[in-house]
Amino acid sequence: MKYIKDYAEGDKMCAVYLVKHKTSAMTKNGKPYDNVILQDKTGTIDAKIWDPNSAGIADFDTLDYVEVIGEITSFQGALQVNVKRVRLCAEGEYDPADYLPVSSKNVDQMYHAVLEIIDSLENTYLKQLLNAFFREDEQFIKGFRMSSAAKTMHHGFVGGLLEHSLSVARLCNYYCTAYPMLKRDLLLTAALLHDSGKMRELSPFPANDYTDEGQLLGHIVIGAQMIREKINTIEGFPQTLATELVHCILAHHGEYEYGAAKKPAIMEAMALYFADNTDAKMEMLTELFMGTSEQGWLGFNRLFDSNIRVTTME
Repeated sequence: MKYIKDYAEGDKMCAVYLVKHKTSAMTKNGKPYDNVILQDKTGTIDAKIWDPNSAGIADFDTLDYVEVIGEITSFQGALQVNVKRVRLCAEGEYDPADYLPVSSKNVDQMYHAVLEIIDSLENTYLKQLLNAFFREDEQFIKGFRMSSAAKTMHHGFVGGLLEHSLSVARLCNYYCTAYPMLKRDLLLTAALLHDSGKMRELSPFPANDYTDEGQLLGHIVIGAQMIREKINTIEGFPQTLATELVHCILAHHGEYEYGAAKKPAIMEAMALYFADNTDAKMEMLTELFMGTSEQGWLGFNRLFDSNIRVTTME
C-alpha cells in the first residue's frame, strides 16, 4: 500500500485506509457532502466526498476500513483527497498494524528501562507503589504500553505514553544530578506516573479520542485519583509523602491557563513541570519537521506563537 506521508499533489489514490472520522455537511449552495479523515500509521489526510449519493460511494462510518479511489489536491496549503469511489472492506483485506501510528522506539526496551528506574529507587513506599502499578497491575501495564500521550499535540501514537513518560523521567534524573536538593525518589515516581490518567482520558486506538471521563475530569484529576486509590492499598504509606506526590501530579502543567489544578509549590513539582514541558515541546517540533520536506522558514505556528524555521548547517 502507499502510505499517506508519501502522497503529493496530483497523485492518484487507490488503497485501503482507516476512517478516523466522518461527518456530513452542506455547501453554501445547499448541496450535501462528506468530510472524512483517512488514517494510516504515518498520519492522516482530509478527504471530501462531494456527492455522497453517487454511484460507487458505499455506506461506511467512522472506524471502518475502506478502499478509496481519488485524487490528491491541495487546499490552503494542505493536501486533501477528492474522493471518486469508496468500497467498504471486509476483515482480512487489511492489516490493522498498517493503520495505527506507533512509536519508532522499541516498546519492550522502553518498558524495561522504566523497571530499571523503579529498581534504582530507595524509598520503600514509593518503590512499592510503582511496583503495584508497573509489575502487578496487568490492566495498567497493558494500557501504559499501548496508550498515546495525547490526541494530536505530541506523542499521539501507540507507545506514546510510555515514550513520553520515560523521557520525562530521564530528564528528571538529570535534574537530580544537577540540583542535589531535589528528592530523586519522589521526582522520578511523579515523572513515571504524571500522565497515567491519559489511559482513561483517551480511548484506545484506533479511536484515540476523549472519553466522557476525560472530558469531565481530565487526565490530571484522573491520575491523582488513580494514585490515591493505589496508595490506600499500601499499609503505612506516609501521608505527607502521599500529599507531595499527588501535588506533583496536580501541578505538572505549571500554570492554571495550561490546565494545572495547582501551581507548583515544591521543588520536585517545579522540576516535573519543566521536564514535561521540555519533552512535549521537543517532540512537537520533531513531528513538525519530520512531517515536512520544506527547508528554512515554515511559517507561523500558533502552538509556539512564532515563525518556525528548520535549522540548516552549512
